[in-house]
Amino acid sequence: MKRVRNCLALLAAGALAALAGGAPASLAPVFVPLARSTLVTVEATTDAGTLILRVARTRDEAPLTGAQLQVTLDGHSLPVKLRPDGTWEAPLGALASGPGTLEVIVAHDGVREMLTGQLPGAPAAAAAARGAAGSAASLLAHKQLAWWILNILVVLIGVIAVSRRMS
Repeated sequence: MKRVRNCLALLAAGALAALAGGAPASLAPVFVPLARSTLVTVEATTDAGTLILRVARTRDEAPLTGAQLQVTLDGHSLPVKLRPDGTWEAPLGALASGPGTLEVIVAHDGVREMLTGQLPGAPAAAAAARGAAGSAASLLAHKQLAWWILNILVVLIGVIAVSRRMS
């Protein structure tokens, strides 16, 4: 019976560690589709007055490497800079007052494409989308946690049954 108590204590400690480690990390920005062609897909999000663009191949959604971007918002050219994670950023400044037409010229593989779309919504819309994604991730985490607890209980019942037969 002493072994069963030790097993129970270890299982409880493992369950507590799983609960403590199960807190989701900070959520990544939510990208919304901006424009799409047969070769390239452009997704965008805004974060603190900065436009963040993710450019990928439409076929396999692999990041487009070696591309050059030119971005204009309502006819005003924006300086674009490549970020270390493969996305592009452009400061919006005073131009971010409302929705606007965004034109992205992507030069890649000897092809030059002009894609047009609407500037992603205000931060409130992005926060709503991020909240929806967060609630879905939270629900998934809770479901997985429930499965872990159920599995631990099944093993615990088996250990108790075996220990009672042996004694």
